[in-house]
Amino acid sequence: MRVGELFADEPDHWELRGDHALWRQLASDLADVEAPSERLEFERLLENAFWEATGHSLALSTQVLVKRFAEDGGSRGGISAPYWRYQLFPRIIERYKAAMR
Repeated sequence: MRVGELFADEPDHWELRGDHALWRQLASDLADVEAPSERLEFERLLENAFWEATGHSLALSTQVLVKRFAEDGGSRGGISAPYWRYQLFPRIIERYKAAMR
């Protein structure tokens, strides 16, 4: 299974405007990456992908700004790290666990 497949079903709600852009980038960046068989390795893969895409640690950040995610209409490219840590990545991890059964 490719990790990008787990991003196919997008959430209905985004905490900050940059979160959607980050979701799309991670889906693209991980599209051809084979999912590891170990859950902890998968979680590290997600954390590393967050770091590479934002330049910030998921564990140590709250809100980060990623200039390339800024859009017309007032978004400054804000990413909510807690939303990713407590909502989005757990959702992806649940999809991963279901797919690996």
